[in-house]
Amino acid sequence: MNKKSASDELDNPSASHLRRFVEGDIEGVVVDRLDCHEDSRGTLIELYRLDRFRPEYNPAMAYVSETLPGASRGPHEHVQQSDYLCFVGPGTFKLYLWDARKESETYGNRSTFEVGENNRMAVLVPCGVVHAYKNVCDHAGVVFNCPNRLYAGYKRKDPVDEVRHELRPDSPYVLD
Repeated sequence: MNKKSASDELDNPSASHLRRFVEGDIEGVVVDRLDCHEDSRGTLIELYRLDRFRPEYNPAMAYVSETLPGASRGPHEHVQQSDYLCFVGPGTFKLYLWDARKESETYGNRSTFEVGENNRMAVLVPCGVVHAYKNVCDHAGVVFNCPNRLYAGYKRKDPVDEVRHELRPDSPYVLD
């Protein structure tokens, strides 16, 4: 099955409707508060459980990224990959999600969240949902990701599944 990305729509001059997003929930996005358990030894935050999602969302890999103050990652989307982003600190981020999937019941919605050390959250971002996050604090921030596909496929032999909207000067996916 060949899925169209939102960037395919942007190449269509009649796709100006994508520039108008309204705040609202997005179908398929799961947002969970991450509980921090503290005792005399320190803290523990449970990031992922196999029994939380349908099997197609199970991680294929995991990585941690550090984002400098004021820097952002995205907006981008994946055609087949879903991301499971965990924001536990250090750092505070503004997370942006846009639903540009025409078949979605929440097509045209945008959701934003402030997440990180003061609001620990895990967010499942289904394929086709455009997403970005920006470090909004004065120090480097850390994000943990468990995507359900391998970056560049098995043994890194496939094309990268990423449509990078941040490289488009006319992108409708704008960060505040």
